[in-house]
Order: sequence, then structure tokens, then C-alpha cells
Amino acid sequence: MRFFAGLLTLVVVFLHFGFMALEMFFWQAPIGLKLFSMSAEVAAASQLLAFNQGVYNGILAVGLLWGFLSNNHGVKIFFLLAISVAGIVGGLSVKLSIIYVQALPAILALFFVMRSRRRKAGEARLFS
Repeated sequence: MRFFAGLLTLVVVFLHFGFMALEMFFWQAPIGLKLFSMSAEVAAASQLLAFNQGVYNGILAVGLLWGFLSNNHGVKIFFLLAISVAGIVGGLSVKLSIIYVQALPAILALFFVMRSRRRKAGEARLFS
């Protein structure tokens, strides 16, 4: 259980560093145009918005990496919840596939992180 929690958490970290790179540095590149199904004109007009989104994705990735490296379950849970909510909102408001690419990996990682916590007898706290 702990192995899958760590593996999925790292997958989510790397996904968000990838989203950050795409939005901040490759938005107008051929790969960005193709992945986001945009014309060069749309990409140019939305470049600053994408850069800002990339900053947010980088913050989420760094926060989750911090939780992973420090083995702080509370930090991991917070960032996985934030990523899940952002993915669901993006999927419902922008494009449904965002739920599968962003929210679903975070929800799976969250499930395994929650299940992998060692509980002491009588412990009922959500965060450790």
C-alpha cells in the first residue's frame, strides 16, 4: 500500500511539472498547439494566461514533492485534494479529459496515501 501511495504521488508530481512546462514554455510550440488543439493565433492571445496556469501547476508540484520528501501525510493530503478539486473544476468547465488526466491520478494517489497511514490504537486524527 505504501509503495503505491509513493509511486502515485510521484506520478502526480511529475504530471504537474509536465503541465507547468507545457503551459509556461511550450504553449506556442508545435507540441503545445497539438496537445491543446489550438491555432497559433489562439496560443499567442492566451500565452500569459497559460504562463500563469503553469505557475500554479508548478506550485502544486513543489508542494506535493515537499510532502513526499518529508513524508508529511497532512501536506500530501492537502495538495492531492487541491489537485483533485482543480482537476474536477477544469474538467467540468473547460474539457472533460482534464478529469482523467489531472483529477483521477490525484484521487487514486489520495486513496493510497490515506490507506497507507499507520494508525496507532485509538488514533482518529485525519492529519499527522
